[in-house]
Amino acid sequence: MGDTKINILKYIENKERATIFELSRHLGLSRQAIHGHINDLISQNQIIKIGRSPKVFYQIFKQEPRAFDDKSIQPEQRKIIEEKFLNITPNGQFLEGVNGFLAWCNERDLSISKTSLQYVEISNKYEAYKNDGYIDGMYKLKKTFKEVFLEKVFYLDFYAVEIFGRTKLGQMLLYAKQSQDLKMINKLMEEIKPKILKLIKLEGVDAVGFVPPTVKREIQLMKELERGLNVNLPVIKLEKVKTEVTVPQKTLNNLADRISNAEHTIISTDTRVFNKIILIDDALGSGATLNEVARKLKKNKNAKQVVGLAITGSFSGFEVISEV
Repeated sequence: MGDTKINILKYIENKERATIFELSRHLGLSRQAIHGHINDLISQNQIIKIGRSPKVFYQIFKQEPRAFDDKSIQPEQRKIIEEKFLNITPNGQFLEGVNGFLAWCNERDLSISKTSLQYVEISNKYEAYKNDGYIDGMYKLKKTFKEVFLEKVFYLDFYAVEIFGRTKLGQMLLYAKQSQDLKMINKLMEEIKPKILKLIKLEGVDAVGFVPPTVKREIQLMKELERGLNVNLPVIKLEKVKTEVTVPQKTLNNLADRISNAEHTIISTDTRVFNKIILIDDALGSGATLNEVARKLKKNKNAKQVVGLAITGSFSGFEVISEV
Protein backbone atom coordinates (compact mmCIF):
# COMPACT_ATOMS: atom_id res chain seq x y z
CA MET A 1 0.00 0.00 0.00
CA GLY A 2 1.40 3.40 -1.01
CA ASP A 3 2.21 6.28 1.34
CA THR A 4 -0.79 8.31 0.17
CA LYS A 5 -3.26 5.56 1.01
CA ILE A 6 -1.60 5.02 4.40
CA ASN A 7 -1.89 8.74 5.13
CA ILE A 8 -5.54 8.71 4.08
CA LEU A 9 -6.27 5.81 6.44
CA LYS A 10 -4.39 7.50 9.30
CA TYR A 11 -6.31 10.74 8.83
CA ILE A 12 -9.69 9.01 8.64
CA GLU A 13 -8.90 6.86 11.68
CA ASN A 14 -7.86 9.91 13.66
CA LYS A 15 -10.95 11.90 12.63
CA GLU A 16 -13.25 8.82 12.74
CA ARG A 17 -14.76 10.00 9.47
CA ALA A 18 -13.69 12.43 6.75
CA THR A 19 -14.82 14.00 3.49
CA ILE A 20 -12.99 14.20 0.17
CA PHE A 21 -12.60 17.96 0.73
CA GLU A 22 -10.95 17.45 4.12
CA LEU A 23 -8.56 14.84 2.76
CA SER A 24 -7.70 17.00 -0.24
CA ARG A 25 -6.91 19.98 2.00
CA HIS A 26 -4.93 17.91 4.51
CA LEU A 27 -2.81 16.03 1.96
CA GLY A 28 -2.47 18.83 -0.58
CA LEU A 29 -3.81 16.70 -3.42
CA SER A 30 -6.62 17.30 -5.90
CA ARG A 31 -10.05 15.91 -5.17
CA GLN A 32 -9.78 13.79 -8.31
CA ALA A 33 -6.57 12.20 -7.03
CA ILE A 34 -8.13 11.56 -3.62
CA HIS A 35 -11.16 9.95 -5.30
CA GLY A 36 -8.90 7.45 -7.04
CA HIS A 37 -7.27 6.37 -3.78
CA ILE A 38 -10.63 6.30 -1.98
CA ASN A 39 -12.13 3.97 -4.61
CA ASP A 40 -9.14 1.63 -4.25
CA LEU A 41 -9.49 1.55 -0.46
CA ILE A 42 -13.22 0.84 -0.70
CA SER A 43 -12.61 -2.07 -3.09
CA GLN A 44 -10.00 -3.41 -0.64
CA ASN A 45 -12.53 -3.24 2.25
CA GLN A 46 -10.31 -0.75 4.09
CA ILE A 47 -12.93 2.01 4.30
CA ILE A 48 -16.65 2.42 3.69
CA LYS A 49 -18.74 5.24 2.27
CA ILE A 50 -21.39 6.82 4.49
CA GLY A 51 -24.17 9.07 3.24
CA ARG A 52 -25.16 10.37 -0.16
CA SER A 53 -24.10 13.39 -2.19
CA PRO A 54 -23.61 16.17 -1.23
CA LYS A 55 -22.94 14.86 2.30
CA VAL A 56 -20.57 11.91 1.85
CA PHE A 57 -18.14 10.71 4.52
CA TYR A 58 -15.62 7.89 4.65
CA GLN A 59 -14.72 5.85 7.69
CA ILE A 60 -12.57 2.85 8.52
CA PHE A 61 -14.25 -0.48 7.84
CA LYS A 62 -14.12 -2.38 11.10
CA GLN A 63 -14.93 -6.06 11.09
CA GLU A 64 -13.86 -8.85 13.35
CA PRO A 65 -11.35 -11.14 11.64
CA ARG A 66 -13.17 -13.94 9.93
CA ALA A 67 -12.79 -17.25 11.67
CA PHE A 68 -13.96 -19.12 8.60
CA ASP A 69 -12.93 -19.59 5.00
CA ASP A 70 -14.82 -21.00 2.06
CA LYS A 71 -12.93 -24.28 1.69
CA SER A 72 -15.75 -26.26 3.30
CA ILE A 73 -18.30 -25.08 0.70
CA GLN A 74 -18.79 -27.77 -1.92
CA PRO A 75 -18.73 -26.75 -5.63
CA GLU A 76 -22.44 -27.43 -6.17
CA GLN A 77 -23.28 -25.41 -3.06
CA ARG A 78 -20.94 -22.60 -4.08
CA LYS A 79 -22.74 -22.18 -7.42
CA ILE A 80 -26.14 -21.68 -5.75
CA ILE A 81 -24.75 -19.37 -3.05
CA GLU A 82 -22.92 -17.24 -5.62
CA GLU A 83 -26.11 -16.86 -7.63
CA LYS A 84 -28.68 -16.31 -4.89
CA PHE A 85 -27.16 -15.07 -1.64
CA LEU A 86 -27.08 -11.40 -0.71
CA ASN A 87 -26.08 -9.84 2.58
CA ILE A 88 -26.78 -6.13 2.98
CA THR A 89 -25.02 -5.39 6.26
CA PRO A 90 -26.18 -2.93 8.93
CA ASN A 91 -23.45 -0.52 7.82
CA GLY A 92 -24.70 -0.60 4.24
CA GLN A 93 -22.30 -3.02 2.56
CA PHE A 94 -23.63 -4.90 -0.45
CA LEU A 95 -22.05 -8.36 -0.17
CA GLU A 96 -23.10 -10.90 -2.78
CA GLY A 97 -22.45 -14.61 -3.14
CA VAL A 98 -19.89 -16.49 -1.07
CA ASN A 99 -18.36 -13.32 0.44
CA GLY A 100 -21.75 -12.24 1.74
CA PHE A 101 -22.49 -15.75 2.96
CA LEU A 102 -19.20 -15.98 4.89
CA ALA A 103 -19.84 -12.61 6.55
CA TRP A 104 -23.41 -13.63 7.43
CA CYS A 105 -22.23 -16.89 9.02
CA ASN A 106 -19.37 -15.14 10.78
CA GLU A 107 -21.72 -12.61 12.39
CA ARG A 108 -23.76 -15.49 13.81
CA ASP A 109 -20.87 -17.83 14.63
CA LEU A 110 -22.29 -20.56 12.41
CA SER A 111 -20.58 -23.54 10.81
CA ILE A 112 -19.88 -22.81 7.14
CA SER A 113 -20.22 -26.43 6.01
CA LYS A 114 -23.50 -27.09 7.86
CA THR A 115 -25.02 -23.72 7.02
CA SER A 116 -24.13 -23.90 3.33
CA LEU A 117 -25.80 -27.30 3.12
CA GLN A 118 -28.83 -25.94 4.95
CA TYR A 119 -29.03 -22.90 2.66
CA VAL A 120 -28.95 -25.03 -0.49
CA GLU A 121 -31.66 -27.35 0.88
CA ILE A 122 -33.95 -24.41 1.67
CA SER A 123 -33.13 -22.72 -1.64
CA ASN A 124 -34.01 -25.88 -3.56
CA LYS A 125 -37.25 -26.23 -1.60
CA TYR A 126 -38.47 -22.81 -2.74
CA GLU A 127 -37.00 -23.14 -6.23
CA ALA A 128 -39.34 -26.10 -6.75
CA TYR A 129 -42.25 -23.64 -6.82
CA LYS A 130 -40.84 -21.93 -9.91
CA ASN A 131 -41.67 -22.86 -13.45
CA ASP A 132 -39.33 -21.32 -16.02
CA GLY A 133 -38.28 -18.78 -13.38
CA TYR A 134 -41.77 -17.68 -12.28
CA ILE A 135 -43.88 -18.58 -9.25
CA ASP A 136 -47.54 -19.24 -10.06
CA GLY A 137 -49.64 -17.53 -7.41
CA MET A 138 -53.10 -18.52 -8.66
CA TYR A 139 -53.47 -21.32 -6.13
CA LYS A 140 -52.86 -18.86 -3.33
CA LEU A 141 -55.40 -16.34 -4.67
CA LYS A 142 -58.08 -18.96 -5.30
CA LYS A 143 -57.58 -20.22 -1.78
CA THR A 144 -57.89 -16.67 -0.38
CA PHE A 145 -60.67 -15.02 -2.41
CA LYS A 146 -64.17 -16.19 -3.30
CA GLU A 147 -63.82 -14.54 -6.70
CA VAL A 148 -60.54 -14.01 -8.52
CA PHE A 149 -60.45 -11.44 -11.32
CA LEU A 150 -56.97 -12.29 -12.55
CA GLU A 151 -56.49 -14.96 -15.20
CA LYS A 152 -52.96 -15.54 -13.96
CA VAL A 153 -50.66 -14.13 -11.29
CA PHE A 154 -46.92 -14.60 -10.95
CA TYR A 155 -44.09 -13.41 -8.83
CA LEU A 156 -40.38 -13.53 -9.46
CA ASP A 157 -39.39 -14.79 -6.02
CA PHE A 158 -40.57 -15.19 -2.46
CA TYR A 159 -39.89 -12.22 -0.23
CA ALA A 160 -38.39 -14.24 2.61
CA VAL A 161 -37.58 -17.81 3.62
CA GLU A 162 -37.07 -19.50 6.96
CA ILE A 163 -33.78 -19.13 8.85
CA PHE A 164 -32.12 -16.89 6.25
CA GLY A 165 -34.81 -14.23 6.12
CA ARG A 166 -35.26 -11.96 3.10
CA THR A 167 -34.20 -13.39 -0.24
CA LYS A 168 -31.80 -11.58 -2.54
CA LEU A 169 -34.70 -10.00 -4.41
CA GLY A 170 -36.54 -9.30 -1.16
CA GLN A 171 -33.58 -7.35 0.23
CA MET A 172 -33.01 -5.44 -2.99
CA LEU A 173 -36.68 -4.47 -3.14
CA LEU A 174 -36.79 -3.38 0.50
CA TYR A 175 -33.70 -1.18 0.36
CA ALA A 176 -34.53 0.20 -3.08
CA LYS A 177 -37.88 1.42 -1.73
CA GLN A 178 -36.80 2.55 1.71
CA SER A 179 -33.51 4.24 0.79
CA GLN A 180 -34.77 5.73 -2.50
CA ASP A 181 -31.22 5.15 -3.66
CA LEU A 182 -31.11 5.25 -7.46
CA LYS A 183 -28.02 3.04 -7.45
CA MET A 184 -29.93 0.33 -5.57
CA ILE A 185 -33.01 0.84 -7.74
CA ASN A 186 -30.83 0.34 -10.83
CA LYS A 187 -29.36 -2.85 -9.33
CA LEU A 188 -32.88 -4.12 -8.76
CA MET A 189 -33.82 -3.13 -12.30
CA GLU A 190 -30.89 -5.08 -13.76
CA GLU A 191 -32.05 -8.14 -11.82
CA ILE A 192 -35.72 -8.08 -12.77
CA LYS A 193 -36.00 -6.37 -16.17
CA PRO A 194 -35.15 -9.40 -18.36
CA LYS A 195 -37.63 -11.57 -16.44
CA ILE A 196 -40.45 -9.03 -16.69
CA LEU A 197 -39.90 -8.41 -20.40
CA LYS A 198 -39.78 -12.16 -21.02
CA LEU A 199 -43.13 -12.67 -19.25
CA ILE A 200 -44.71 -9.80 -21.18
CA LYS A 201 -43.68 -11.51 -24.39
CA LEU A 202 -44.81 -14.96 -23.24
CA GLU A 203 -48.23 -13.72 -22.19
CA GLY A 204 -48.81 -11.69 -25.36
CA VAL A 205 -50.26 -8.69 -23.51
CA ASP A 206 -51.17 -5.50 -25.34
CA ALA A 207 -50.95 -3.06 -22.41
CA VAL A 208 -49.17 -2.64 -19.07
CA GLY A 209 -50.41 -1.26 -15.77
CA PHE A 210 -48.33 -0.24 -12.74
CA VAL A 211 -50.02 -0.29 -9.34
CA PRO A 212 -49.63 3.25 -7.95
CA PRO A 213 -47.70 3.68 -4.67
CA THR A 214 -49.46 4.46 -1.41
CA VAL A 215 -46.69 6.26 0.47
CA LYS A 216 -45.49 9.55 -0.98
CA ARG A 217 -41.76 9.50 -1.68
CA GLU A 218 -39.44 11.77 -3.62
CA ILE A 219 -38.35 8.82 -5.74
CA GLN A 220 -41.12 6.32 -6.45
CA LEU A 221 -39.98 2.80 -7.24
CA MET A 222 -42.92 2.03 -9.54
CA LYS A 223 -42.31 5.17 -11.58
CA GLU A 224 -38.64 4.24 -11.92
CA LEU A 225 -39.68 0.73 -12.90
CA GLU A 226 -42.01 2.10 -15.55
CA ARG A 227 -39.24 4.27 -16.97
CA GLY A 228 -36.60 1.57 -16.72
CA LEU A 229 -38.65 -1.13 -18.43
CA ASN A 230 -39.43 1.20 -21.31
CA VAL A 231 -41.99 -1.26 -22.65
CA ASN A 232 -43.15 -0.50 -26.18
CA LEU A 233 -46.77 -0.91 -25.13
CA PRO A 234 -49.56 1.42 -23.93
CA VAL A 235 -49.52 2.06 -20.17
CA ILE A 236 -52.94 2.01 -18.52
CA LYS A 237 -53.67 5.06 -16.36
CA LEU A 238 -54.09 4.06 -12.71
CA GLU A 239 -54.26 6.63 -9.93
CA LYS A 240 -54.18 6.56 -6.14
CA VAL A 241 -57.01 8.65 -4.69
CA LYS A 242 -55.87 11.11 -2.04
CA THR A 243 -57.56 10.51 1.30
CA GLU A 244 -57.56 12.44 4.55
CA VAL A 245 -55.20 9.87 6.07
CA THR A 246 -52.87 7.77 3.94
CA VAL A 247 -53.29 4.10 4.87
CA PRO A 248 -50.66 1.80 3.28
CA GLN A 249 -51.82 -1.74 2.48
CA LYS A 250 -49.03 -3.24 4.55
CA THR A 251 -50.47 -1.68 7.73
CA LEU A 252 -53.73 -3.61 7.33
CA ASN A 253 -53.88 -7.15 8.70
CA ASN A 254 -57.52 -7.90 7.97
CA LEU A 255 -58.24 -9.16 4.43
CA ALA A 256 -61.54 -7.29 4.19
CA ASP A 257 -59.74 -4.05 5.12
CA ARG A 258 -57.13 -4.64 2.41
CA ILE A 259 -59.85 -5.21 -0.19
CA SER A 260 -61.70 -2.09 0.95
CA ASN A 261 -58.49 -0.06 0.83
CA ALA A 262 -57.78 -1.07 -2.78
CA GLU A 263 -61.44 -0.64 -3.78
CA HIS A 264 -61.72 2.94 -2.55
CA THR A 265 -58.26 4.33 -3.22
CA ILE A 266 -57.15 3.02 -6.64
CA ILE A 267 -59.02 3.99 -9.80
CA SER A 268 -58.58 3.63 -13.54
CA THR A 269 -58.91 6.93 -15.41
CA ASP A 270 -58.32 5.25 -18.76
CA THR A 271 -61.01 4.84 -21.42
CA ARG A 272 -59.04 2.60 -23.77
CA VAL A 273 -59.96 -1.04 -24.31
CA PHE A 274 -57.37 -3.82 -24.44
CA ASN A 275 -57.50 -7.56 -24.80
CA LYS A 276 -54.96 -8.46 -22.09
CA ILE A 277 -53.23 -6.22 -19.54
CA ILE A 278 -50.32 -7.18 -17.33
CA LEU A 279 -50.63 -5.48 -13.95
CA ILE A 280 -47.31 -5.00 -12.13
CA ASP A 281 -46.85 -4.47 -8.38
CA ASP A 282 -43.75 -4.49 -6.20
CA ALA A 283 -44.90 -7.02 -3.60
CA LEU A 284 -47.81 -9.42 -3.12
CA GLY A 285 -49.01 -10.15 0.39
CA SER A 286 -52.62 -11.27 0.32
CA GLY A 287 -53.08 -10.35 -3.34
CA ALA A 288 -55.97 -8.01 -2.47
CA THR A 289 -54.59 -5.03 -4.38
CA LEU A 290 -53.89 -6.87 -7.63
CA ASN A 291 -57.22 -8.70 -7.50
CA GLU A 292 -59.24 -5.58 -6.79
CA VAL A 293 -57.50 -3.50 -9.47
CA ALA A 294 -58.10 -6.34 -11.94
CA ARG A 295 -61.80 -6.23 -11.02
CA LYS A 296 -61.94 -2.50 -11.71
CA LEU A 297 -60.15 -2.84 -15.04
CA LYS A 298 -62.69 -5.42 -16.16
CA LYS A 299 -65.65 -3.45 -14.80
CA ASN A 300 -64.43 -0.36 -16.66
CA LYS A 301 -64.03 -2.55 -19.75
CA ASN A 302 -60.34 -1.63 -19.95
CA ALA A 303 -59.40 -5.29 -20.33
CA LYS A 304 -60.89 -8.66 -21.15
CA GLN A 305 -58.08 -10.44 -19.33
CA VAL A 306 -55.65 -9.34 -16.60
CA VAL A 307 -52.38 -11.00 -15.66
CA GLY A 308 -50.74 -10.00 -12.37
CA LEU A 309 -47.01 -9.82 -11.68
CA ALA A 310 -45.30 -8.98 -8.40
CA ILE A 311 -41.54 -8.66 -7.89
CA THR A 312 -41.81 -10.64 -4.66
CA GLY A 313 -44.58 -12.34 -2.72
CA SER A 314 -45.15 -14.04 0.59
CA PHE A 315 -45.02 -17.82 0.93
CA SER A 316 -48.15 -17.92 3.09
CA GLY A 317 -50.88 -19.78 1.22
CA PHE A 318 -48.56 -22.20 -0.59
CA GLU A 319 -48.05 -24.60 2.32
CA VAL A 320 -50.55 -27.21 1.10
CA ILE A 321 -48.97 -27.40 -2.35
CA SER A 322 -45.67 -28.52 -0.84
CA GLU A 323 -47.38 -31.72 0.33
CA VAL A 324 -48.78 -32.62 -3.10
